[in-house]
Amino acid sequence: MRIAILYICTGHYTIFWDAFFRTCETFFLPCHARQYFVFTDGQITHANNKRVHRIEQKNLGWPGNTLFRFRMFWSIREQLTTFDYIFFFNANSEFLAPVGGEFLPSEEESITVVRHPGFFDKEPDAVTYDRNPKSRAYIPFGQGSYYICGGINGGRRDAWLALIKALRQAIDEDAANGVVALWHDESHINKYILTHPHKALPPAYCYPEGWDIPFEKIILIRDKAKLGGHAFLRGKSPCPQKSCTPQRKHG
Repeated sequence: MRIAILYICTGHYTIFWDAFFRTCETFFLPCHARQYFVFTDGQITHANNKRVHRIEQKNLGWPGNTLFRFRMFWSIREQLTTFDYIFFFNANSEFLAPVGGEFLPSEEESITVVRHPGFFDKEPDAVTYDRNPKSRAYIPFGQGSYYICGGINGGRRDAWLALIKALRQAIDEDAANGVVALWHDESHINKYILTHPHKALPPAYCYPEGWDIPFEKIILIRDKAKLGGHAFLRGKSPCPQKSCTPQRKHG
């Protein structure tokens, strides 16, 4: 199978790329043909690898880099049509254990999402769906089931291209009306899955560094505070540490 992996690392977020790439190469569907599409305005390691495609992407700042990610993905849709599956991972994702066929949605499921580690034990009315009826991401109280994270998702090519087309249009419509969904792209994808078949994986595949929740750590979400914090990563302050470059792991 041919698998496309989408990744955004504009600004200082390039510091996460090396660990993501190396652990993904080791643990994520290693028996399949994988290619990486890296949206960035910086220089990245492994750029000479023929399976790594660097895509020049202007830093849109906060929240533009997350809110408008579906525009970025849509811009390379023609390249993505040659793949069987397409997956997106947040910049600070890092694989700790093998991820195999269980990650792939069936033909009926079509899309893979991951349940949010902060809300896995909450009822629908207690999660942070967007409750603003002016937004296309609006989910009223009394609807919904479980809350998913926005940073890891993907699926079968046609289904996922349909997803990014729909969410790009919904977010652009909100923007034209002066509306920003509560949790940006995450609010919109939570709305989308209410009416589309999908496979929902447990928070083991989106495990925040330093947390203690009752799941195996399979994909770790690196703690941004340990690498300069949100302000540094978004280019709003210098790194508060002696060095914001993560130590390279050997082996």
